[in-house]
Amino acid sequence: MNRNLQQKIRGYDAPDQLKSANLYPYFRTIESEQDTEVIIDGKTVLMFGSNSYLGLTNHPKLKEASARAIQQYGTGCAGSRFLNGTLRIHIELEEALADYLNKEAVLLYSTGFQANLGAIAPLAGRNDYIFIDELVHASIIDGTRLSFGKVIKYRHNDMQSLEQQLRRVEGDGSKIIIMDGIFSMEGDIANLPGISKLAEEYDATVIVDDAHAIGVIGRQGRGTGDHFGLHHKVDMMVGTFSKSLASLGGFVAADKDMINYLKHHSRALIFSASMTPASAASALAAIEIIREEPERIEKLWQNTHYAMAQLRNAGFEIGKTESPILPIYIRDDMKTFQFSKMMADDGVFVNPVVSPAVRSNDSLIRFSLMATHTFEQIDRAVEIMFRNAQILELHESISYQH
Repeated sequence: MNRNLQQKIRGYDAPDQLKSANLYPYFRTIESEQDTEVIIDGKTVLMFGSNSYLGLTNHPKLKEASARAIQQYGTGCAGSRFLNGTLRIHIELEEALADYLNKEAVLLYSTGFQANLGAIAPLAGRNDYIFIDELVHASIIDGTRLSFGKVIKYRHNDMQSLEQQLRRVEGDGSKIIIMDGIFSMEGDIANLPGISKLAEEYDATVIVDDAHAIGVIGRQGRGTGDHFGLHHKVDMMVGTFSKSLASLGGFVAADKDMINYLKHHSRALIFSASMTPASAASALAAIEIIREEPERIEKLWQNTHYAMAQLRNAGFEIGKTESPILPIYIRDDMKTFQFSKMMADDGVFVNPVVSPAVRSNDSLIRFSLMATHTFEQIDRAVEIMFRNAQILELHESISYQH
């Protein structure tokens, strides 16, 4: 191995430092299905770190659909969609998703991360411009790096900043604006009305990553465009099956011409194996359940509003979140790790988010809700968080009563 690379690798000791302090929070092994309570090291733990917003990961219909698909198609496709890896169930899922999202066509990818890589990279050439919100998901950033376009960031959800950047651009190159629908750490929703207005004024294409919005906002969980009544202003939706749709895989939804272009230019599609039959079947079943059981989304929002009130009542800073993603700002990396460890010791699974995922003064605990949580579970988690916050002196001493 090259000596410089060897030094770089062997010199990386950040995980070891956390482990030596008994604060390492990653790769925790779960011994049960993903639910509101999980088993870790033989102990029952409250789960508030999952993206299974509708609580479908252990739904009997999804399990049955996956098992049937394995019986019919086997466990894998042994190739890409482009060559030998297109199954009838892939086509069925694309058609069902296009109908659900009210888009002309859908193209499946093996993961949501791959979907952003595959959708963004082929679109921008050397004379084109990509404008991204400064807080977009890592997959969007990596997708822009694979493109030949010039990448320009604008301040988070700041329309004045976006317009300033759009105005600076000269020439006839294409302009593409990309943002998260619901931002995965902060929990707030993109200002799509402002973005779509600027896109129309400056002749720009709008791409929305709705990974955390599908199944959460919009009619029947159709995402950000539907939420604002601006579905027709979104040129491309990118999404994943690993959150509300309780499976694994990703997709792009757009008009037929765009999908046809991606089918023949998207390297992340052409050179990746297609999603497994079981994954496609469970996602297909999840779409059916979402359409048949709207009360799941209603319950998710009841839990969200209840938890927001409880956290604020307990003195926690949760920012501008508008979704089931509730950031609890600690604003100190080490205290964030300490808080996460204390919560785990007390039987509550939450996710610490520190730099470089966020700015070091924006470090936070990501507390996420599922439709299947009970108010009692939320109360118990908030009470434990309040007690640990007092121990760490995270905020002034207040009297918390739920």
